[in-house]
Amino acid sequence: MEAFYKTHQYLVEHVQSPIRRQLMDEINWNHRLIGIKGCRGVGKTTFLLQYAKDNFGTDRSCLYINFNNFYFTQHTLVEFAERFCEQGGKTLLIDQTFKYENWSRELRECYDKFPELHIVFSGSSVMRLIEDNTDIKDIVASYNLRGFSFREYLNNSTGCNLSSYTLQEILQNHVEIAGKICKEVQPLDYFQAYLHHGFYPFYLENRNYSENLLKTMNMMLEVDILLIKQIDLKYLSKIRKLLYILMNSAPAGPNVSQLSVEIETSRATIMNYIKYLQDARLLNLLYMEGETFPKKPKQIYVQNTNLMHAICPGNVDREAEYKTFFYNALHARHKVNMSRYQNDFLIDYQFHFRCDAKRQQKYQANNKIFYATADIETGNKNEIPLWLFGFLY
Repeated sequence: MEAFYKTHQYLVEHVQSPIRRQLMDEINWNHRLIGIKGCRGVGKTTFLLQYAKDNFGTDRSCLYINFNNFYFTQHTLVEFAERFCEQGGKTLLIDQTFKYENWSRELRECYDKFPELHIVFSGSSVMRLIEDNTDIKDIVASYNLRGFSFREYLNNSTGCNLSSYTLQEILQNHVEIAGKICKEVQPLDYFQAYLHHGFYPFYLENRNYSENLLKTMNMMLEVDILLIKQIDLKYLSKIRKLLYILMNSAPAGPNVSQLSVEIETSRATIMNYIKYLQDARLLNLLYMEGETFPKKPKQIYVQNTNLMHAICPGNVDREAEYKTFFYNALHARHKVNMSRYQNDFLIDYQFHFRCDAKRQQKYQANNKIFYATADIETGNKNEIPLWLFGFLY
């Protein structure tokens, strides 16, 4: 046990998180079982350690553990939690949860057996904490940690402390909000850099970002999909090929029959692979209102613009990039569907949006449609700067 405390102390003392994640203030930390989901690379480990540092320091009532530790090949989580509680432990932070075979069943047992213990655990975006998990779905509070928003990236790049805004605030007051922000910083000076390398926190590390992102993408396929979904390794090449084809054509409607020929597998398997790639946060699927998986999506998008640049360096279509940013930014808190009226998106079943690279004055007369325009710092009426949607969290 002492070795775990020493590791915890070292990690907490050396954790560096220059950006305070907004999710930190949105979680109800009084809940006894909290799951933090997120795709690989968004900073779940740093998030847990920063929470420990901010609230406990090196107080031994809080302990961070990682299921990478071989200790857990011979000892159970319940056994460990009991020892922790006996020594005065109150808050247990668990990382790499999916690597422990009976993680959900034993989390339930800990919850029932140790009523004074608070557990916060991280999980892959592929894991189902509520939908299909009978062990903990009635007791867990699940939250999603996403990559950096444009606002978070901008704050870190400039030293500003810019606030987030709701979609309703942006729709109603975007001219005033954008004007206020532009008095402090010129957002367009940073926007393209964010689209290229600002989503994943490891851009702050002294490593080649694109190479690191490609490595992370492969880990998503090999661990978050193959391991968690229990898919045989021999199918990895098919999934990688499918992902590459879809990313190169996105955003576009998938031709499942043609894909099944190219990948040499069935249509049903293609659809399952596409869903796994969505769960791993590599793709976003755009459906018409009222439709969902297992129906074929109307369009498939790359999950975020950084992935586009990693797959197609120097050859990213600007219009596709802007639409991808918009979808990703809105998808964090809102329902995104394909619009039925020759627009790009329907948000929350009521707001129709088109994404444009350049200002189109003729659009100003149509009050039923909002326009997210990429080349402007401030908008007018129903035309809103695209970058401002990066302030939703």
